[in-house]
Amino acid sequence: MTITGPVALGSQSLPRWIHPGAWWLWALALALAASRTTNPLLLILIVTVAGIVVYRRRPNAPWARSFSFFLALGAVIIVIRVVAQAILGASFGTVLVVDLPSVQLPTFMAGLTLGGPVYLESLLGALYDGMRLATIIACVGAANSLASPTRLLKSVPAALYEVGVAVVVAVSFVPRLVEHVVSTRHTRKLRGRTTRGVRAIAGSAVPVLHGALESSVVLAAAMDSRGYGRRAPVSTMSRRTTSAAVLIGLVCVVIGSYGLLSPGMPAIVAIAFILLGLFGSAAGLWWASKSRTRTVYRPDPWWLPEWLLAASAIGVVVAFIYVGNMFPALLVTSTMPPAIPALPMLCVIALVCAATPGWFTPRPPLHSSTPVVVEVRT
Repeated sequence: MTITGPVALGSQSLPRWIHPGAWWLWALALALAASRTTNPLLLILIVTVAGIVVYRRRPNAPWARSFSFFLALGAVIIVIRVVAQAILGASFGTVLVVDLPSVQLPTFMAGLTLGGPVYLESLLGALYDGMRLATIIACVGAANSLASPTRLLKSVPAALYEVGVAVVVAVSFVPRLVEHVVSTRHTRKLRGRTTRGVRAIAGSAVPVLHGALESSVVLAAAMDSRGYGRRAPVSTMSRRTTSAAVLIGLVCVVIGSYGLLSPGMPAIVAIAFILLGLFGSAAGLWWASKSRTRTVYRPDPWWLPEWLLAASAIGVVVAFIYVGNMFPALLVTSTMPPAIPALPMLCVIALVCAATPGWFTPRPPLHSSTPVVVEVRT
């Protein structure tokens, strides 16, 4: 027997699904890095990294087409932020861009002034803030395009199935909506109807909403038929002990996080609170999962590609936190006066490493172009 193709021990090089938790960890790390900077060069680089990985590892599925929708939404947010700053914001600066006609609103409307002089410094500040929010949205869109919603729901711990179901339905709403929009546009095109303009939007609204509602009903029925929400009998003492462990753990995590952010508490004490809280929460969730009757068939593995993906995500967060604490001027671009954005090499290296999952992670099954060939010789 001769086997050719990408076959390896543990099937790590075979086309397979990456654990959805690893993709979400990677995307949230990029979003966290974006939230700590207003440097437009770094923000553009983060979006570029997310786009490269989505392009190379996006499966051929309808729900994986939502990244472009999130990019368009981010562009709209940037435009709205800049226009709102020019019309409604209190413009500041020294470099005049345009002097708009002004209208003084009544005092019961906080005495706002519409229009007036618009300065370059205020527009740059609004542009950087809008780019930061748009970058965070793009990172969430990358996670929606890379992680399958159904596999994400399957990977939720049994103790968190109520919260997990709500979160998965929320994050999968946009991919489902994009899927129905695409199918509705194809249907209208086959029938010879227009797919652009106000008339097309009005004609597509009802089918799109009907499809989204039908998907929600089907998802609820499928979950009910598979036993979601059913619990094994447990004693009152066990249930109260589990709830107390989770609650105390969360309180310790909050106290430790506040201690890290405030200068009053020593760092070692804050870290001890966080570790104690994580241990208590994990123990409580593990014990609570014993009362669930839900089982998972063929759970997604967490192998070497997932660990490398998590390491690249942690590297991005560590790099941005270090640069933000040691050289804060590199992450916050000055607008008073306007300055050329700097490009910290540590952050660039971390983001380049964050783009490597587009090459070292296995291709998803629906996107694989390299079939496995098995030749049997007798």
